[in-house]
Amino acid sequence: MNVPPTPFASVLHPPLSVVVIDDEPLARLRIRSLLGQAAVPNVVLDEFGESVTALLHLQELDRAGRSPDLVVLDIQMPGLDGMVLAARLRDLQRPPAVVFVTAHAEHALRAFDLAAADYLTKPVRLERLNASLERVQRLRAALAPERGAPLDDGEVLVVQERGRIERIPLAGILYFRAEQKAVLLRTADDSRTIDDSLTELEGRVGARFIRVHRNALVSRQAMKALERRADDPDGGEAWAVQVLPTMEWLAVSRRQVSAVREAMAQPL
Repeated sequence: MNVPPTPFASVLHPPLSVVVIDDEPLARLRIRSLLGQAAVPNVVLDEFGESVTALLHLQELDRAGRSPDLVVLDIQMPGLDGMVLAARLRDLQRPPAVVFVTAHAEHALRAFDLAAADYLTKPVRLERLNASLERVQRLRAALAPERGAPLDDGEVLVVQERGRIERIPLAGILYFRAEQKAVLLRTADDSRTIDDSLTELEGRVGARFIRVHRNALVSRQAMKALERRADDPDGGEAWAVQVLPTMEWLAVSRRQVSAVREAMAQPL
């Protein structure tokens, strides 16, 4: 007896969060209607009729560690067109997947150069939208299985680095440090920039790491010393924590000094 395939989306996968950007109100209405009928669970967070406001909003969500999973994006719009907007979204700490929706098929090659998850031509059909959502769901599951669940000591952290997916043993990570628009992941042997946001990582790695500064998470096991290193420009105390085995010093904010001191006093 043939058993029908189980949809990829299941109760194990939370709904995809979606933002819709299209300058045509009827086009946005149709996309929202199709999303409401889709087999993959999803929730539309916002919709925008122009790209500049949408970009500012998405940048704000990214800074808060709440980037959507998916942006459904028209290409031809006044102001920033969809291609330019998609390129700007790649600079976010946690870029959302992008599915282009357009009446013009000639943009497809350039769309995939921007690593778009899919390219749909208008009028969009439900079965094609379902396929796009399933692709985004698979990508999300590969990058962060059971996102939001803290990792156990023996687990690995799945990270994305310039489109490459890698599994890194959690026990081997010394610290995460936000640098401009990326996060630096440091191990004893090397360092690399990854696409995850510091806020999202903090929720994943759990109590094994401690926030020492607004831009850094440090492994409790890797902390060797806490010292007052110098006076800060405001006349207060500037503290830093030393990390083993690299012996690097990372800044500790004044509000976190007590928490770091308490963490170092506890047995591992």
